[in-house]
Amino acid sequence: MRQSLLAGTMAVAVLSLAVVSDTPTSAQQLSGSVNVPQGVAELGSVELPRRVMANSQALPAGTYEVRLTSQTASGDSVGALSILERWVEFRQDGDVKGREVVSIVPQAEVSDVAKSAPPASGSARVEQLRENDYLRVWINLDGTAYLIHLGIS
Repeated sequence: MRQSLLAGTMAVAVLSLAVVSDTPTSAQQLSGSVNVPQGVAELGSVELPRRVMANSQALPAGTYEVRLTSQTASGDSVGALSILERWVEFRQDGDVKGREVVSIVPQAEVSDVAKSAPPASGSARVEQLRENDYLRVWINLDGTAYLIHLGIS
């Protein structure tokens, strides 16, 4: 009994590693509904109407280019879901002005995390949340939502 339980556990572990290690380098398909870039990707431009905090750093009001990095927010965790929480950079004139974690949400699951309709594909929207305590930057890129939450300072 112990041997068959151990063999079953080992088979699941090997299969899990094979699934994780067999992912393409350009993008990873999850549940057939979201295509997440593995590397750096330009998400677009946003206008922040006021000063906010990004990763405990002040980010003044202004226009920023938002770039998705290849760095996951959760470190070296095993599994496909780690790529859904990544770091983004807020850039001006080629310089990084701040960084924050982005949550990447498949189109089919957006209604589970946000009450309003998403911005049009290829565009962004900045919304004030929770009694003006937070700004949400919502970028829609090919139906995939990129949600960044910034504290108002």
